[in-house]
Amino acid sequence: MLHRMLAVLTLVAIATPAAADTRYLAFDPSDRVTTALTRGVTLEVERGWFGAVSVRRIISTTARGSATIARGGPDEARRVLPEGASESTVYSIAQEGDGRGLARALCPGADAAFLVLGRVRAGRPIVMHGAGRWPDGAFRHCVTLSYDYRGEWSLPPRASAAETD
Repeated sequence: MLHRMLAVLTLVAIATPAAADTRYLAFDPSDRVTTALTRGVTLEVERGWFGAVSVRRIISTTARGSATIARGGPDEARRVLPEGASESTVYSIAQEGDGRGLARALCPGADAAFLVLGRVRAGRPIVMHGAGRWPDGAFRHCVTLSYDYRGEWSLPPRASAAETD
């Protein structure tokens, strides 16, 4: 019993440095289509245990606006990607606030819009696909957005109440 507890405590101690944290990865458009739709984006990503990354929010780098996105969505969004596309992680765009505007910009006329991304990594370019579901229930590919990596930043530590007085 004691050996099992020590093993668990050891694993927790080893895993602690790999704890989740939030990062912001900034990207610049790398082609004319992407530049026409966005001047750049910053992705709020959560790096989980052992380096797994999940995107939580997409933020306009040059204008005010951000949209919450959630991992998961219909597999049909992935199936309508152009031949040869390797991106496979579907994100649903929240329809509140700026998410509605993002969905309309990506897929005008669609009832719902989704982003399909590949693996998100600092220092690497990224490709995002906009896919939509139309009123007739059909899914269609809307746009391919290509970005070059610009940089990474994280939030400064929060000040305690004693420090702000």
